[in-house]
Amino acid sequence: MRALRRATPAPFGAFDGEPRERFGGHQVTLDSKFLERLSGTCAIIDIAPESLTEAGRDWWPISLRWALSGAVTARPGVVARPASTAEVAAVLRCCNDAGVPVTAAGGRSGVCGGAVPVFGGVSLDCCGLQGVLEVHNPTSLVDVKAGTFGDDLEKELRSAHGITIGHWPQSVALATIGGSIACRGAGQYSTRYGKIEDMVAGLEVVLADGTVVRTGQLAAFGAGPRSAMGPDLTSMFVGSEGTLGVITSARLRGHPVAPEERRAAWAFPSFADGLEALRRTLQRGATPAVVRLYDATESKRSFDGLDTNLLIALDEGDGFIVEAAMAVLSEECATAEPLDVSLVEHWFNHRNDMSALELVIRAGIVVDTIEIAAAWDVLPAIYESALAALAQTPGIIAASAHQSHAYLEGACLYFTFAGQGPDPSDDAWAEDFYRRSWQAVLGATSIKGGSISHHHGIGLVRGQYLPDALGAGFEVLQKLKDALDPRGILNPGKVGLRSPFGAPPWQSG
Repeated sequence: MRALRRATPAPFGAFDGEPRERFGGHQVTLDSKFLERLSGTCAIIDIAPESLTEAGRDWWPISLRWALSGAVTARPGVVARPASTAEVAAVLRCCNDAGVPVTAAGGRSGVCGGAVPVFGGVSLDCCGLQGVLEVHNPTSLVDVKAGTFGDDLEKELRSAHGITIGHWPQSVALATIGGSIACRGAGQYSTRYGKIEDMVAGLEVVLADGTVVRTGQLAAFGAGPRSAMGPDLTSMFVGSEGTLGVITSARLRGHPVAPEERRAAWAFPSFADGLEALRRTLQRGATPAVVRLYDATESKRSFDGLDTNLLIALDEGDGFIVEAAMAVLSEECATAEPLDVSLVEHWFNHRNDMSALELVIRAGIVVDTIEIAAAWDVLPAIYESALAALAQTPGIIAASAHQSHAYLEGACLYFTFAGQGPDPSDDAWAEDFYRRSWQAVLGATSIKGGSISHHHGIGLVRGQYLPDALGAGFEVLQKLKDALDPRGILNPGKVGLRSPFGAPPWQSG
């Protein structure tokens, strides 16, 4: 493990001197008395200007555009870098007593503004909480600190223990385990291993008042692989995005490293035909690790001009299971055209390449991806209506979609949009286009009863949509927030929750 590691959001946008704050005017002022007390909570309290700037942004695409013009989204007043659960608890007690907002952050690889300290206060950098604590045999359960980066975890587990968690998001080298859990992330092999919530067996979480809580198989009396001891408290914190508590460690479910792998690819006459083949496959019980269906637009862009609806598949695991899963998938794709498996290799080699993002944004193009999820029976309609709505957005120059995570009852669709106005430097036009594009996709999704997020979470950009999406359940979430964090200090302004510091600046537009 690296002694300390941080991911720098955006490979561009260095600032000369003091940067402008895009959300300036919303920040809570920190007085000297508070800073003096905070300095006694953990070993590293950082107020260096460059540290505050880096802590003020993540990979939210619209904020990368702001960075090019010398603006950071919102800076904290101080960065606290705890190295233990006890130090996290001390920082939170200090902030809670003073009513100061605190935003927990890991690698800041999120793309929805979730790690941005929109009201200033304290940025709680959890990257100092690194390392594998214990690997339990014969269960293959893994205890790991929340600040551990995904690729570091996999390297250690594979080399020293012959196991894998199976969580391979595109951001695996940028995202911490705590961040993945807090945002309810998904890896590219999710159809085999599940999303992060399927991998978590227990959590250690620090509440706003500094209370340390252990859930699931990390609870005081432990728990078996299944239990009936009241509601599942682990699930309450998975996906809470730092608004209910700060995750400091987790117990994850490991699997033996796969001994075999198989790959395949097919061309379908329509995107809907490919979705139907996947539905039949999953409902027969086959779960190939990777099944990705690209519409013709994305196939052309991502696979050297290939003009078709491309389905690529990769499975790994025990040889008998892999053979059976791929046999089922092959049967359901029997009417499609088989393609060379080199297409899977092409995807595998380029799957985490983000270099094009900088080039596109530097060219003045507004771009983002929006992932949603829905049941099989409405996925084709959402695909058609969302792309139709994007096509009507003034300034649109490209819109496409692919399916990237499939389950028994439905799948995830991943939309990509890009647009450019008459003046590439016009930020007001860019932000209006950006909002309209999000509304086009989430509006089409909501009308058909889909989920407005599959794995990127809510953060800032989706916050205004969550109350309608959850209905009466949103007030239950708000009451839970009020009970666990009565002063509202934990990641205020996110997940659509009410904040004592004011309305979230992005949503108030």
